[in-house]
Amino acid sequence: MAVLHTPERERTEASTRSPGRPSRRRTPYQGSARGFIAPGVFLVAVLLYLPLLWTTFLSFTEYNGLGDPEWVGIDNYIEMFEDPAFVGSLLNTLLWVIGTLLIPVGVGLMIALLTWNLPGGVWLRLPFLIPYAVSGIGVGVIWSFILSANGALDQALEAVGIVDPPRWLLDAPLNTIVMILAASWQGVGVNALLFTIGLQSIPKEPLEAARVDGATGLRLFGSILWPMLRPLTAVVVGLSIVASLKTFDIVLSMTRGGPGRASETLALTMYRETFVNSDYGLGSAIAVFLSVVTLVASVLYLRQQLSQKHEM
Repeated sequence: MAVLHTPERERTEASTRSPGRPSRRRTPYQGSARGFIAPGVFLVAVLLYLPLLWTTFLSFTEYNGLGDPEWVGIDNYIEMFEDPAFVGSLLNTLLWVIGTLLIPVGVGLMIALLTWNLPGGVWLRLPFLIPYAVSGIGVGVIWSFILSANGALDQALEAVGIVDPPRWLLDAPLNTIVMILAASWQGVGVNALLFTIGLQSIPKEPLEAARVDGATGLRLFGSILWPMLRPLTAVVVGLSIVASLKTFDIVLSMTRGGPGRASETLALTMYRETFVNSDYGLGSAIAVFLSVVTLVASVLYLRQQLSQKHEM
């Protein structure tokens, strides 16, 4: 006997259904939604996951780009950690992480705070934002002209009586420090812009109440501004960590990892082993290691920020 599904019957079934159990009835829009999602999933699989799996496989092989890869197990990873140049590039990458957190993020926050409520503050931030439009290679070329031997900076120092300036790009770790400063010149402006957006989104009522209570300067920043900027700060710091871990173009254009391999980063070491030495197995091992380090650093930082958010 057929059962008629009247509107009253459907409402009765919905009211008697367990409140914690969602309905499994398929809507007519699910098929269309999956159709729209499918091209994106396919592109991600082809352009991201398949190369990742292939690179992971190559990291366990010996392969020079010709013939078939030869399985060697974890030999590439052992060789990687036994190489003093790799250890040096790992330390340089750590220095890049620290430097890009202290300078671009810190100076960007300071610029945002100083120009936030100033009339015409956008014009004061604009000169810091313009370098962000320059590519990393372009930044390297500009600063190589400034910091090279007998370059613009050396000539300026000579004009004020300093005739024996440091060898900016030839001595380690000085060359890494000046390259961090060059990268900071490019990244300060966008961090200042992001922090300014965060400051402008803060409600005026808590600020006015804090000022009425006598909070100004550092007290206002520590009690009101910094806690409200914490979600945005998590994004800015997370992006800076990821960008510093994969630093490549500025180092390549300014020192090529030299002198010798003293200023190499992990990304540049991966490039050298893969495309210069044609050791695709070792280069893939370094790429996998760099990917894991980036993922772990991002997850740990975001978990810490989320735990602090839940505690507030």
